[in-house]
Amino acid sequence: MEQYLTFLNHILTHGQQRSDRTKTGTISTFGYQMRFNLNDGFPLITTKKVHLKSVIHELLWFIKGETNIRPLVQNGVRIWNEWPFKTYQKHQSYQGETISEFVEKIKTDEAFANQFGDLGPVYGAQWRNFEGKHGSRDQLTWLLEEMRTNPDSRRLILSSWNPPLIDQMALPPCHTLIQFYIQNNRLSCQLYQRSADAFLGIPFNIASYALLTMMIAQTLDLELGDFVHSIGDAHIYLNHLEQVKTQLKRTPYPLPKMRINPEVKDLFNFTYDDFKLENYQAHPHIKGKVSV
Repeated sequence: MEQYLTFLNHILTHGQQRSDRTKTGTISTFGYQMRFNLNDGFPLITTKKVHLKSVIHELLWFIKGETNIRPLVQNGVRIWNEWPFKTYQKHQSYQGETISEFVEKIKTDEAFANQFGDLGPVYGAQWRNFEGKHGSRDQLTWLLEEMRTNPDSRRLILSSWNPPLIDQMALPPCHTLIQFYIQNNRLSCQLYQRSADAFLGIPFNIASYALLTMMIAQTLDLELGDFVHSIGDAHIYLNHLEQVKTQLKRTPYPLPKMRINPEVKDLFNFTYDDFKLENYQAHPHIKGKVSV
C-alpha cells in the first residue's frame, strides 16, 4: 500500500517536532489526504502484519453502540485497555494491579467491568444515541434510511464529535466525521480524522472504515467506490521513529481480498464469522507502545 508509505514519508519530510498531551512528543504535520479504490483490494497494510481480528471486533462494537471494553476483552481485543486502566489507577479501589490483572478482572467480573470498564459516551454511543438539546438520535439507523430514500443527499453524515460530552469520554474521538457519497450506484466514504497516530492507529482506521463502507454497500445493494481519508494533525510519536523507518525499507505486497457473507443484508446482523480475509501476505509485526 504505497499510499501509506508516502504518508509516513510526508510526515518525516515536512513535519516538525511538537509537544503533545501524552508527553511522548511527536513529529507532526497538518492536513493530509489519502484515497483508496476499494475495487483494487482490501486496504490492509502489508509492510507489517495488522491484527484484523481487533479491527473487526471493534467495528462491530461501534455498530452495536457499546462503550464498555468487556466484549472486546472477551474476544481478545486489547486496543482500548490502557484508557480505563489509567482511570482505575486514580480510583481508591486501585490495589496496585498490573494492566494484565485489571484486564482479567474486566473479563471475569461483570460488576467490576460495569464500574471500571466503560469509556464514557465514545464512538458507539454517538453513532447510536447522539444526545442533543432536543433529544437523542440513532445516527446510524437514520443514515441507512436516508441512503435508501435520498441517495443524492449531501447530508449522509455520521458524527462522533459531540462537544458537550467530550469531557465525559476516556478519549475524545479521533475519527470524528464520516460522510458517504453515492454516485452511479457506487458507495464512497470520506473520513475526517482530527488526530492520527500514523504508526499504530492509521492502519486500523483505514481498514475499519473501508470495511464499514463495504458492509453498508452490501446491505444497500451498492457497488464499491473509494475510501477517502482526510487527516488533520498527522503525527509520528518519537518512540515510533525506528519502527516507521523499518516499515519504509519494506516492499509492500499485493492487497488482500475481503470476503463478506453475502447472505447478510442488515448492517446490525453481521458477526465476526461473516468476514474472511484472503491472500493476505504481510511483513512481520512491529511492536510499538501506545501513548495514553
